[in-house]
Amino acid sequence: MWLLLGDEAKHQPDEQAFVARLLNGCPEVTQARNLARQFMTIIRERQADALDDWMTTVNESRLPEMRGFVTGLRRDLSPVRAALTSEWSNGQVEGQVHRLKLIKRMMYGRAKFDLLRQRVLHAV
Repeated sequence: MWLLLGDEAKHQPDEQAFVARLLNGCPEVTQARNLARQFMTIIRERQADALDDWMTTVNESRLPEMRGFVTGLRRDLSPVRAALTSEWSNGQVEGQVHRLKLIKRMMYGRAKFDLLRQRVLHAV
């Protein structure tokens, strides 16, 4: 996936040649790549107003997987729009949850809550 969506300048010459052959040989891959890159731009630049046009374009495409993705987005359109328009993020919370799970995995279930508490409070 990173070959299609990543920065082409960072690819090796053989990888660039592979991507060029793939895109020339399959127009559906080219269309999927373009749509995915557009969606990445919408997310990164938080362009909530461009989302509807993008979803309409996807629905007019011949890509059933992308249309299925848009169907899922439409089901949760309110939270998706909120994520694109809100300045708030739950990244800090998710980071702490990930840290806690990592500490728990390192312990392999050997201790109860008291040791886990100590490890969480004193972990660096």
